[in-house]
Amino acid sequence: MGSAERAAVPPGGRAQRATLCVRSLLPTLDGNPPATTEGASSPVATERPDRLGRRERPLRQGIPNATVARLPVYLRALTSLAEAGVSTVSSEALAAAVGDGSAKLRKDLSYLGSYGTRGVGYEVDYLIYQISRAMGLTQDWRVVIVGIGSLGRALARYGGFGSRGFTVVALLDADPAVVGERIAGLAVRHVGELEGVVAEEDAQIGVVATPATAAQEVCDRLVAAGVRSILNFAPCVLTVPDEVMVRKVDLSTELQILAFHEQRHGSAELAVVDGTGEVAR
Repeated sequence: MGSAERAAVPPGGRAQRATLCVRSLLPTLDGNPPATTEGASSPVATERPDRLGRRERPLRQGIPNATVARLPVYLRALTSLAEAGVSTVSSEALAAAVGDGSAKLRKDLSYLGSYGTRGVGYEVDYLIYQISRAMGLTQDWRVVIVGIGSLGRALARYGGFGSRGFTVVALLDADPAVVGERIAGLAVRHVGELEGVVAEEDAQIGVVATPATAAQEVCDRLVAAGVRSILNFAPCVLTVPDEVMVRKVDLSTELQILAFHEQRHGSAELAVVDGTGEVAR
């Protein structure tokens, strides 16, 4: 989508920081960014030798959405292992680190063409590369944030995006009192400039952090400007064309789910079942 391929070096050695670990393991893929498609599909690579001279299995097409959702969790655990100096990890140990089953983990990794070595496990640095390749993290992605309230400011100031390949290139808001303010080195621009900013900055991902009443209009304008990936923090459902991917983050919904489980946990502690099967308090 117009993003520049990252400069990369052949995999080798474990980095002391997650940023260096990931970026040092991303060799150039024949000069082309990995192809991605909407929904469950993932990049497909041509077969080629890996750094140890083995034939690298190509990625499977149609990686399930559930697997895609777990890949970032595996990547986070693997970068922690790399920082700790761990060179290989078994599927059981990695599954325990992410709180999942080893059979599911092995199935997920098989979609990447990674089957590990019997009796040894997976090479940590190379598995980081494989997951990063599958997720498109061999590229830099340019992000624009619309809505610079408390949440938008926090997102703009978050320093962890850059190490994962995401660069916030523009901040926009409708409030004249906010426009012109500098946050994390960027001057807030008026939302009226949205289309021009997207084109000027070659932004591929839009973050909607506006009130619900403004979210759909902002979304429509992002889509019209050519943005095909949107992260929605507004408390509403956005309507988009089929070719546009929207991920919704609703913190209040997550808290309500936790409240539900907490209530059930508390009720279970109070409930006592007598010999007749009756529940007494």
